[in-house]
Amino acid sequence: MAGRLAKAFESKLSFSGDSQLRLQTIVRLRWVGVIGQIFVLSLVYFWFRFDLPIGPCLTIIAVSAWVNVFLAIYYPARHRISVAFATALLSYDIIQLASLLYLTGGIDNPFTMLILAPVTVSAATLPLAYTIGLGLLALACTALLAFFAMPLPWYVDPPLALPFLYKIGILSAVAASMPFLALYVWRLMQEGREMSTALAATEVILAREQKLHALDGLAAAAAHELGTPLSTITLVTNELARQLAADDPNRDDILLLRSQAQRCREILQKLTSRPPDEDPLHASLTVKEMMHDAAAPYLDARASIGIRAAPAASATGADARQPTGFRRPGVIYGLGNIIENAADYAERRVEVSAEWDGQAVVVTVADDGPGFKPEVIDSVGEPYVTTRTAGRKERKSGGKVSGLGLGFFIAKTLLERSGARLQLGNREAPAHGAIVRIVWPRSAFEAKVSAEESELPRPSRRLGPPSPGDPISDAI
Repeated sequence: MAGRLAKAFESKLSFSGDSQLRLQTIVRLRWVGVIGQIFVLSLVYFWFRFDLPIGPCLTIIAVSAWVNVFLAIYYPARHRISVAFATALLSYDIIQLASLLYLTGGIDNPFTMLILAPVTVSAATLPLAYTIGLGLLALACTALLAFFAMPLPWYVDPPLALPFLYKIGILSAVAASMPFLALYVWRLMQEGREMSTALAATEVILAREQKLHALDGLAAAAAHELGTPLSTITLVTNELARQLAADDPNRDDILLLRSQAQRCREILQKLTSRPPDEDPLHASLTVKEMMHDAAAPYLDARASIGIRAAPAASATGADARQPTGFRRPGVIYGLGNIIENAADYAERRVEVSAEWDGQAVVVTVADDGPGFKPEVIDSVGEPYVTTRTAGRKERKSGGKVSGLGLGFFIAKTLLERSGARLQLGNREAPAHGAIVRIVWPRSAFEAKVSAEESELPRPSRRLGPPSPGDPISDAI
């Protein structure tokens, strides 16, 4: 009977969907509260020998214990309760604690601040509207305890009488602490959920690219396995063609079979041929070549792209030598993403420049577009944060930005894995546009590719320096 009532009660409160709070969490927190309440009551009653209504207090605690036992028996350990049912359980915790405080001094009891605990739990796991409701309930209970409560257990002589103004001060402290703690915890959990979602989306994108890159290995394996059978077919067809007379009707079929086998071998040779970027000779590249590789897919954009690479004025001797690093697909992908954004927002031109000395390698991407919004420039690079105003396409069509803000987040993550540090800003007036600086320690830029970076997907872009007809201006 009790089980049916509990199930019916939860079904009525399940209209708002499942919460992020497991029943086991509430049960364990309540057991901590029950044990703590029993310990404090025993200490006050038996050790300090303060007079308090021990019977009613233990009865209230026993009700919470039995509710816990019932929930633990009736529901499985990992049962995820609905939002409204979780709100009801937390509301009961507030009322239960308020009842104990009523019997033990009301707002004069120093444990009054514990009434914030259920509201804080709600802020971390429940929607904001339910947290506000629980906060109002807790605040109402605290206000009633300021005016209606039994005396605080204390010595008979001298008696303890707190001024009413002090009680109002405690009420104000609870009222101020409650929204601060709730909003603080809610914001932390919100940022954690956004970061987890963004990382999951990034992993999906990278996994998809890795699967495409893995096809190269499958093609090599297929070529290795099919090479011997095709060689046998070619050998047999050659022997049959020599044995058959020129006017034999089967000769044309044998020649066709031999030509098709030869075609299969040529296809497999193309699949297994080593691309230029896989050749050991092309395993490393200079800063200038890296910028060319990253900018190559966007040369047909409306905005022209200029590339410049030169040592810093203070660099002399070996420090002025152009840094040469290993080819990192993740770095090329991330730098290309930044160049793509700059080309989209630029009015006429994007400047991609590099400068180096003995300590650092700095790549700067600057455009002449509207620049970063001042209100979001400090949070650019966080997931789900759109960076700037609408791009040229959106401005032309009058549409809104529809991106999720993950592109720059992924690019920033890939670049930082290589040891780089990103600096964002806007050009100084009267110029306008955004500036993104990517700074590597020279030792990190020239270091070998780590195992973590080698697992990153290879971007499907044309690699190598641009052809003479590419519209890129170079200065070195």
